[in-house]
Order: sequence, then C-alpha cells, then structure tokens
Amino acid sequence: MLRPAVPPPTDAAPPSTKEPAARADSGHAAAEAEFPANGSTADPPAEAKPGQEAGADSPAAAKLAATGTAPGQETKAGETPGKESKSGETPANESKIAETSGEETKASKTPDKDAKAGAAPPKESKAGELPGQGAEPGKTAGEQSKPGETPGSEAKAGAETDAEPKSGDESQTTTDDGTASAGGTRRRRPRLPSLRPPGAPPDPWTAFAETAERGPGRIRRAARAVGRGLVHEYALVVYGSLLLAVLVTWPALRYPLHTFPHDIWDPSREAWQVSWSGHILITDPARLWQSNAYFPEAYSFAFGNHLLGYAPAGMLGKGPLVAVLRYNILFVLAHALLTIGGYALIRQLGAGRTGAIVGAAAFAYAPWRLAQEGHLDIISAGGIPLALAMLARGHGWSMRYGFRPDRRRAPWAAAGWLVAIWQLGLGFSLGLPFAYVLGVIIVIVAVAVLVRRLRRRSPRPVLGWRLLLTDALGMLIFAGVGAVIALPYLRSPDTGPAAIEIRFFSPPLRSLLIGPAESRIWGAPHAVARESLGWPAEMTLLPGFVLYALALVGLVFSVWRIWQRLLLLTAVMVGVIFTLGSTFFQGRWTYLPLFGHLPASFGVRIPGRLMFWVTLLLAILAAGAVAEFVRRAEQLAAHRMPPRPGPWLRLATFVPLLLVLVESWSAIAHPVVPKQPAAMRTVTGPMLVLPTAALTDQTVMLWSTTRFEQMANGSGGFAPQRQSDLRRSVTTFPDAASIQYLRTLGVTTVLLLRSQVAGTPWERAGDVPVDTLQIQREDLDNDSVIFRLN
Repeated sequence: MLRPAVPPPTDAAPPSTKEPAARADSGHAAAEAEFPANGSTADPPAEAKPGQEAGADSPAAAKLAATGTAPGQETKAGETPGKESKSGETPANESKIAETSGEETKASKTPDKDAKAGAAPPKESKAGELPGQGAEPGKTAGEQSKPGETPGSEAKAGAETDAEPKSGDESQTTTDDGTASAGGTRRRRPRLPSLRPPGAPPDPWTAFAETAERGPGRIRRAARAVGRGLVHEYALVVYGSLLLAVLVTWPALRYPLHTFPHDIWDPSREAWQVSWSGHILITDPARLWQSNAYFPEAYSFAFGNHLLGYAPAGMLGKGPLVAVLRYNILFVLAHALLTIGGYALIRQLGAGRTGAIVGAAAFAYAPWRLAQEGHLDIISAGGIPLALAMLARGHGWSMRYGFRPDRRRAPWAAAGWLVAIWQLGLGFSLGLPFAYVLGVIIVIVAVAVLVRRLRRRSPRPVLGWRLLLTDALGMLIFAGVGAVIALPYLRSPDTGPAAIEIRFFSPPLRSLLIGPAESRIWGAPHAVARESLGWPAEMTLLPGFVLYALALVGLVFSVWRIWQRLLLLTAVMVGVIFTLGSTFFQGRWTYLPLFGHLPASFGVRIPGRLMFWVTLLLAILAAGAVAEFVRRAEQLAAHRMPPRPGPWLRLATFVPLLLVLVESWSAIAHPVVPKQPAAMRTVTGPMLVLPTAALTDQTVMLWSTTRFEQMANGSGGFAPQRQSDLRRSVTTFPDAASIQYLRTLGVTTVLLLRSQVAGTPWERAGDVPVDTLQIQREDLDNDSVIFRLN
C-alpha cells in the first residue's frame, strides 16, 4: 500500500545550517565538511544567506514535499536512520511503487566547490537515544539495511536510478546524507577518493598505515648465510666423509699418540718429514732441503716425497708424541679428502647424488689401497679429483650436459689451480702423473676452443678473458712451483739404472685380480696368488670386484652417452697399460718415455701406483650405472601415490654402497710406536745412533723431532749409496777403522741404545774398552751409552 504523504506543519521551520558548527568541534567540523562521515562525495548544501528563509525551492522544502518529513525530524522507534519507508518494506518494493507512478530519480549533481566547515548538518537522535544508536557497527547512517532487505536490493535500486529525470519532475530530492532519494529509492554512492584534494588537512589515519618491513642487519644476514652453509649439500658430504673415514680407519684414532697404521717404519719417516718442513720454515727456510738426517748429504730432504703441502700442520708442536698425533689426524683426513674429491668430480660430471656417493666410496676405499696405508704420500691423493672438479666447474663443463658458457666461474677455476699446486706440493709420485694428465686436458681444451671459435665465428671469446687469464696464471704458477721443487731432486744422487728398478716393480696383468693381505675379505683367499708376485706390497692391485661389476653394468646401462662410455673404457685400458709398466711390451712406448729418465728420488719407479687413475675411471663408470638405476626408480615411483619411492626401493639404491664398503673392510695392524730414549732429548750432533738399519733409522728420524740434531742416520723409499757404505763401515764399532771413518764424515758423537742392539753386530759394543781408541764413553742411564769421538 502506498503511504500518503503527511503535509508538514505550517509552523515548522527548517533547522539553521549554522547549528552543526555550533555543536561540533571546529576541527572535526572542518574534516566533516571536506569528507562527510556518511561516505558521500557530493558537495554539501549551500549555506543560507542572511535573512533568507527556506522556501519551496530550497532543499528542505523539496524534502518536505517528497517525504513529508522535516530535515530535523527523526525516524520513529524501531527505524534506522536514513529510512524513508515503513518497517518491513524492502527497497525493491519502493522501487516498484516508483515505477508504477512513472517517477524516475537521479542524484542531483553539483560541481565541486570548496565547502565551508560545518556546512553538512549532522543528524540528531531522539530523546533518550544515544548518538549512533540503531546503526550497525562499521556502517554509516545511509548504509543501514531494513529488516528483510536482501543484499542485491540496493544494487537493483541503484541501477534503476541511472535514468535521467524528467523535466519538471519534483519528486527528486537530496537527503541530508548526500544521497539522492525519490519515492524511497536510493542511489549507490561512489567510492571515496584515493587522493586528498589540495589544501586538505593531513589524514590522521596515516599513523595506522602499513610500513615496509625492516630488512635484517649484517649479523642476521651473516648468521643466515652460515646456517645455509652448514646444511649445504657439500657440507653434508664433508660431515659424512669425515665420519666414514673415522669408521673405516678405526682404530687409528683410538690411541692416536702411541700407534701408527699399518707399520711403524714408513709412517715414522713421513711423520718426521711433516715435522721437519714445519719446523724449518719457521726457523730457517733457506735450509729446507738440507735436513737434519742423512748427514752430511746435501739436499737430503729430497730423498722421497717431501709432503710440503702438510707443512702448516708441522708448525704446530714438536716432539715424537705430537708428530704421531699429527700423522694419525692427517691419515684420517686424507681418506676423507679422497671421498670428498671423488664425490665432487663425479657430481660435476653429471651423476646424481646416490651415484656420486657410491663412486666416491669405491674410489676412496678400493681394496688395493689397503696395501698403501703405510704411505701417507700415496693416500693423500684426494686433491687430484677435487682440483679437476673445481676446474670443470669454473669452465662450465659437465660430461653429461656439455659446455655451458653461462656457468663459467673464474674463481672456481682459480681454486682448482690452487688445489692442484697443493697436490703437487705433496710429492712427485702422484704429482708428476697428475701434471701429465693436466697437460693432456689443456691440449684437448685448446683444440676444442679453437674448433668452436672457427665453426661459430663469434666475436665473443669462448672462455672469456677472465677465465683465460686465470688459466694462464694457474698454469704458470703450477709449472713454476713444480720446477722449483724439482731442482733439488735433480741434484740428488741416483741409485742405478731406472729401467732395472721399473722392471722389478712392474706388476703382471693378473695382479689386477689379486687383493692385498690387509684385506679382511680377500686377504686369506688370495694368499697363494700373492706368493706368485715379485713384490706383493706394490703388486696387489685389486680395485674391487664390486667396482668391476658396476663398471661393466655402466657400459650398457648408464646416464652417460654411449660415446662417453666408450671413451671412459678406452681411458681405463690406457691406464691399465701404464700401470703394468714394463710388463706391456717392456714399456718402451708407454711408461719408460714418461718416467724412465727421471732420478729415483722422484719416486715414480713403481708403476703400480698409477692404479689410482684406473680406479677413478672405473668409479665414474660405476657412478653412471647407479645414477641411471636411481633415475629409473624415481620414474617408477612417480606412478605411485604418493609419488615418492618406497622404503624398500630407497634401500635398494644403497645396496651398491653397502657392498663397496664391505669389500673395503680393513685388517691392517696398528703397532705401538717405540718410546723415545731420554738421551735423544739431550745429546747434540752431528751424531750416529746405533743400531742403524734401513728400517730402524726411520724410527730414529722420528725421535729427532724434539731438537732436530744432525745425524748420519736416515732411510726411506729412496736412500743414497752412502747410507749402505755407512752401515757396512760401522759394523765393527768401536774400533779404529770405524772411528776414523766417522771422523771423516764429521760425526762427533755415537749414541748406543742397549734396548735395541740385541741380535745386531753392536750387541757387545757398550762393554768394549775404549782407552786405546782416543775416545770417551759415558753411560747416561741403563739404556744409553755415549761415545764422544773428539
């Protein structure tokens, strides 16, 4: 039903437009004038002129005629502010009434003008009603919905008001909240402006605006970087390699101050070498090659692999106990570095993580290495694969993915050259073959770069000037360091024809299938086969039957391409030929041209040590097979729900690793190091310690690490002919001939150790009268006797 309009009372006058300014705060009124609280963007009604009354043409009169309600009159109880219809009527009903009467409305539009403060009259509440009562929270008076009003009714009402009003239409009015109203129909208000107009006061709500989050400081960024580094893939590889090295070499660290792995002879000499290099570089670097042993030989530190790369460790502490502890720590770290280097190289070539782990373990703990556990210079080969991995990474090359120029990194190449120089500083037994391999790689890279440049004819260089400069400096420094180290070796006396010694140590082909005596798995089964070898310690070259099997599988089932597998197989065959030494056609075209012309002090007359390269190539082939198996397993698991490998499938991928570790099970001994005699801490040189022999002299060298006094004792993998003459000449000591011989050498003191002379020619030397020999004898304690020759 249509509600008839109620005529306004004749005595009702519209409220003054100045009344809100009198009631509200002046600052608040100014803000209300610019931005009305009801959200309307329409201009406020013009202020009445002085003396002018609200007439028929005023907005108040228009509202009174249309709605029957004065501007100051409030709604009835139960009605919300801003309603023009009865309770229960929806805006849709009102719009229908407007349509039937043919009245169309539109919000009056006025141009933007600067409104005075307090021009918009606020609404008054009824008596007894609190301000804002009856309005929903968060909504202005004009936004309240009626009972039963649907959400879409307002949108419909707004859509129906888009039509232009008819001329002479008097039903169009403007309500006090800034919205157009006709017959109860309301128009949707436009959105608030996003920018404040010029001259407007600052918005107080900017204090609650969102601010940019403050970035982390330097300490927090550094902590995050360290945290990410601690859980990086290669950090985990380092942790695992260290743990595996401790377990496999156990009990090397059980009594690290008192035991040596494998035997006490070669480890004693190598512990002395590390101690001497660290000691002399601090005290007198010019005497580096004139060691305290082998007196009076010059360049005596060049008698064998020098282990200069471990000199920083030799600077820490002195004495035999420290030397033994240092050796055991380096022994374990060398095994860990073998694993890290093998993993880095295989991973850089393109194999997956599991394949790289298996390949690295097979490379680091091959059974043939168990016979070399007493040679720290041979075990310390992890820098070779690590340097190759860094160089490949720096040049952006991978065997699986090829050359990728966007991944070139000169710092990685520089790091690779530094590691290569460090590896060369450990000795020539493995350093010189490594230099040959680097030379071959450099030639291949140079040819490949030239061909690539000619085929593409690109103005941009293939490697870039930074990488070329890094390589040029790296090669020059590598060659320079090698030449400087080689000078004292070239001046050392030789022991005889190289061909004879190489022929003696050249292993037969069957040695590739014979395990060493130190292997717990193959030691006893291969005992008979080892007896057929001329020198079993250097001829038991079994890399592992598990590694053989994985490498054979890798020839037909691998992530490497077929031509890459064939290339690896060819490299394995070439490595085997060089490992056999003179066994393969007397080595005339293989081993002898490369190593036969060098002095024995270089330590390259044992061809079997080149098994290092054969093992590395076989590990790369095996890693390709394991990586392909893991890839197929992941593809199979992708069809499962959830799409990940099951526990049994995961365990199956680590079966090759378990087999490799079982085959590398060690049975090496850890003998106790003889205790240093007290006289070795007080006697000065030049001196000779009796008894002297090729093996016991190495222990004497270890005892000298307290004071490094000069002594004629000395032994190792290489010793000059004078050492044999010395032992033969002093067999009858003390007598006139032996005393005269020692005086010609410059030896002034002879120390006899009674606890060591049993069963030797000097068993009764401590009781022989010396009054007629013009020497002095002094018993220091129950074990030591000193003969002073001057």
